[in-house]
Amino acid sequence: MNIALPSAQRATIRHQSLGLGLLALVLFIAGNWHQAIIGFDSRFVLFAQEMLRHGPSFFPTTYGQPYADYLATSTLLTWLLSVPLGQVTSLTAWLPTAVASALIVVLVYRLTAPYSSRWGLLSIAMLLLSSTFVSETRAVSLDQMLAAVALAVFYLGYAHDHFAAAKRLHWVFLLLLLGFAIRGPIGLVIPTGVLCSYYLINRQWRQLFSFGLLALALLAACVGLLLLLAKLSGGEDFMHDVIRMQFLGRMDGSEGSGGVLYYFTSSLGNYALAYPLALLVLLAVLMGGRRAPDPALKLVLYCAAAGVLVMLGLSVPQAKKARYILPMLPMAAIIAAYPFVVTQGRLFAWLRTLMLGIWTLLPTLLAIGLVVARRRYPEPLADLALIFVVLGMLQVLALLALFRARLRTCGPALAAVLALWSTYIMVVEPLERQVYDTRTFSLAVKAHVQQQPAPLVLHALGKDAKAIKFMVNFDCDKVPLFTQLPAELKPVQAPAWIVMSQADFQALDDPRLRSITPTLTAAFDKTPYVLLHLAKTSTP
Repeated sequence: MNIALPSAQRATIRHQSLGLGLLALVLFIAGNWHQAIIGFDSRFVLFAQEMLRHGPSFFPTTYGQPYADYLATSTLLTWLLSVPLGQVTSLTAWLPTAVASALIVVLVYRLTAPYSSRWGLLSIAMLLLSSTFVSETRAVSLDQMLAAVALAVFYLGYAHDHFAAAKRLHWVFLLLLLGFAIRGPIGLVIPTGVLCSYYLINRQWRQLFSFGLLALALLAACVGLLLLLAKLSGGEDFMHDVIRMQFLGRMDGSEGSGGVLYYFTSSLGNYALAYPLALLVLLAVLMGGRRAPDPALKLVLYCAAAGVLVMLGLSVPQAKKARYILPMLPMAAIIAAYPFVVTQGRLFAWLRTLMLGIWTLLPTLLAIGLVVARRRYPEPLADLALIFVVLGMLQVLALLALFRARLRTCGPALAAVLALWSTYIMVVEPLERQVYDTRTFSLAVKAHVQQQPAPLVLHALGKDAKAIKFMVNFDCDKVPLFTQLPAELKPVQAPAWIVMSQADFQALDDPRLRSITPTLTAAFDKTPYVLLHLAKTSTP
């Protein structure tokens, strides 16, 4: 069923969506310029730093060697943004993800606004109030980029059938190629599955089989090209590493694992508020009895099918991480906001009241949460006066909006979004960077090494784990010596600098090292670490 929108209305929706996307982008990058790099971001920033020093390549590199788990697509984006600055910053690292998130905002609005502009705005609010969306938007997130690609593919298929949009099959296949370039095989499979679920529910069998077969052929070609590039980049051994990390490792669980129902249960918290509310909305739809679905309800059913397919498809591999199913979140947000489109039904009225109550009270709930959190982190959260003022003002605005008919729903939702993002940017991010700080210790070590040059030994840090978090702050081509067992430290010759955890230092039985007084002791990634200077002993 096509919706015959006047050209003026189509132009209005297009302009509104772009305006909302721009406002969202400003929110997504607010306060981000040169923040300390922590956690999973360290790996991607290190990729970009090496590319900035050595130039682009098909695969990112660590310690000058190609890294098998990803193609260099996202690293190339960060590299392009960093070249004018001459350095990689948190802004240049996060900006590609922020743009992808803004594109999701644009597409969510374009999907829902033709039925109701309020549905579009509240769907965006549900999206922005989902915890994983917030944390992944302000990070380097390939899965968030893939979510934008998957939603774009879904939108092109849906808009052709329902908004009388031109059939842009060439764009669909370009998006599939982009998804593969960003996320490997899974980056092509997920968008393909999302569009196939739409064809399946819509009973468009011809499109389902033709598109599915073409996508399968494209996947085979892309995999062949990936393995060829791997062989050219690092030889047969590296190609086998690519197969292990991008294919076998995800299937056998060596890259992380979870139960069969992991995504369906863990998402109640990881994707709140959108996911649990979407489940309640679907339950209300089922309990509402059989009736002829209107176009808005059909969109809800298409979104439900796409979201379930993503969750089911990614439940097959043993490797499971919460961020992997980000492509289902826009669908859940659209479903969660559906009660504000329906005019009948007691359950939908109850859900509207529930959501409105959550949005209205969220500033106060966040303030209470901060008071509780300050008991656990009294020093980092000692000064919360500014955020309490902000939350207080937003609480007042949310309450005032309840008494204005035009603002009764969107006003509290906007206040809730601003409250959550203000709390995250002003409190949560600084707290994470203080608790999981790696920059302070790493730069202090770098200063000592530069003052007295000597080989650097990283003991029991893990070449692909904590060592990445350490080396990202060095930002140079110095390749340290990696040791894992205490016996591997015995051949180390003086002079040398040795970094290890304080617990490992205290457990050493080597008298040569146990007699050294640590040059530096400080927290590194929430753990006490020491720097030892193994100096040459003077001879008589």
